[in-house]
Amino acid sequence: MNDSSLPPILPNDDSQPGESQPIADRPAPSPEFAKIKSLFEQIQAEVAKLYVGQDELVLGTLTALFSGGHVLIESVPGLGKTLFVRTLGRILGCEFGRIQFTADLMPSDITGAPVFDMQKSEFRFRPGPVFTQLLLADEINRSPAKTHAALLEIMQEYRVTIDGTSHPVPKPFLVLATQNPLESEGTYNLPEAQLDRFMFKLMVDYPSASEEAEILKLHSQQVDFTKRLEEEVRPITNPDVVQKVISICSRVRVEDRLVEYINSLIRSTRSWPAFHMGASPRAGIALMQSARTIAAFAGRDFAVPDDVIEIVLPVLRHRVSLTAEAEIEGRNVDEELKAMIRGIDVPRN
Repeated sequence: MNDSSLPPILPNDDSQPGESQPIADRPAPSPEFAKIKSLFEQIQAEVAKLYVGQDELVLGTLTALFSGGHVLIESVPGLGKTLFVRTLGRILGCEFGRIQFTADLMPSDITGAPVFDMQKSEFRFRPGPVFTQLLLADEINRSPAKTHAALLEIMQEYRVTIDGTSHPVPKPFLVLATQNPLESEGTYNLPEAQLDRFMFKLMVDYPSASEEAEILKLHSQQVDFTKRLEEEVRPITNPDVVQKVISICSRVRVEDRLVEYINSLIRSTRSWPAFHMGASPRAGIALMQSARTIAAFAGRDFAVPDDVIEIVLPVLRHRVSLTAEAEIEGRNVDEELKAMIRGIDVPRN
């Protein structure tokens, strides 16, 4: 890959993350945010060469990646999640890994374990499949709670500790965990405390008729996918640049009025009549981080209410739960969240 194809990263400015300035006094966005917008658009264009539609999945995954979060995906099988992650890994120049979670999967199967080296007469650590950069944890709810906990600890700490020795996972590190909403037999539901560790819950549904026709045209021939990936999709960045972009996104400014709006959204989930459980403060942090990244994708160094609204449903839908009465009445979490959001005043300039 030619280094000239990478978006140059400008030196850090002196502003602090989240520092608020009046709109009239705010300087014009620096060129680095225009480059982030260009990078985002290039990634989208490259993904579209092999992966059709699913805008929420593409936007949510990229937002989580550049916000330092992780993603829970709810979808039926066969919608191309593995294809998407492999394509994204190629574009970003990142390593890709996949773990199929099963009922007999143990923590050491994902983290790795010490093995005895006969030549040196000592134990050495053999890294497990979690030592990658883009990890697809397929059907995570089919493994026991102990295995869930091992993966979620790595997501939080970015390291594996074996026999008192810490082994850091490579960065950037993004987990995309999937679960099938239709099959409940032989599954272990993630408890609320573990669901809260995911930045987003993304819903992936069947494609539209036109999208499905395009999928048939793209993937109906028996052509080796690895070969197509190498020939048709070009790497446009690398892990070092991704880490720099994550740092730049954290410097996007959030006005005090927008902080109050985010706070109102989070606190309203705790008093909304249809919700038995509201969102935690971690949800507010995730919403602010993701709004900053959405703003950077738009080429701005400041967030606006539309950035918050664009990503609020994926941030909140897995952090609230309906009351028994609401479930009996057949209410939908997303619809209740939309009704709640409509009742909260949006800050205006």
